[in-house]
Amino acid sequence: MIIVRQPMPIDTPEMASLLNDIIKEGGTTARTNPVTAKDMTTEIARKSDLSVWHVAFDARGALVGFQSVTPEDYLPPDAVDISTFVRVGRTGLGIGSALFEATRKAAKALGYSWINANIRADNEGGLIYYQSRGFEDYDVIRGYKMENGQIVDKRLKRFDL
Repeated sequence: MIIVRQPMPIDTPEMASLLNDIIKEGGTTARTNPVTAKDMTTEIARKSDLSVWHVAFDARGALVGFQSVTPEDYLPPDAVDISTFVRVGRTGLGIGSALFEATRKAAKALGYSWINANIRADNEGGLIYYQSRGFEDYDVIRGYKMENGQIVDKRLKRFDL
């Protein structure tokens, strides 16, 4: 059983820890620098009236993932960018599905027309996840330079609400 709700301030240390584990493992996020609970709080507050955040917990109450949709300057006003993070070793257990169901409904309720996924081209799991949700390819960013200087291609996928 996965429980999904909006994050509370008490969740940000565990959200940061989960994200830092993903960053440390590498290969699935364009983020390369560790984050703090304060960083998470700042991100959640950024454009808070236009964004949606959800956290997921397993039956034992452990935080196992989080997802957000946020408007970005490179997107039109009717679109938001999605980010999904699931605890290392816990993918494929329905966490992302539960998060997306809540996020999709909330984004639609805010009046958005579509959701953009900006995925590293070498992130096979992320590409499969968004494809399985119904996202469709619409563009590629070639030679994206990450914070640490690494160059990757990124695939853009779109989900119409």
